[in-house]
Amino acid sequence: MSNLLALLGICGPIAIMITLVIMALLSQRLGAVTKRPPFYRWFYVSVALIGISVMLRLAELGASGSLERDYTATVLHDALIAAALSLAVVVAWRYWSWLLHESGTGTNVRRG
Repeated sequence: MSNLLALLGICGPIAIMITLVIMALLSQRLGAVTKRPPFYRWFYVSVALIGISVMLRLAELGASGSLERDYTATVLHDALIAAALSLAVVVAWRYWSWLLHESGTGTNVRRG
């Protein structure tokens, strides 16, 4: 049962990988329209880092066969995910920050 729960724990990073691929595809389209440099490729680097992290976790589960974990592998797993998400946040900010800026068109209605 504990191995099943450990395997289900990998579903979270895999869901983040899928989300980052979707963000990369959307950013690629936005970049093509706005003629931006292809920074969206860094999303794929983030996906690769999380993929390495998932493979590390699977190798750790396969090697030990129990929930006793090596702290070095755990810290490396968490550091890879943190680096990947930090990189993705920076890239998303570069592409999508225009959504947060107030354009002033149609949002400010004066009342009598």
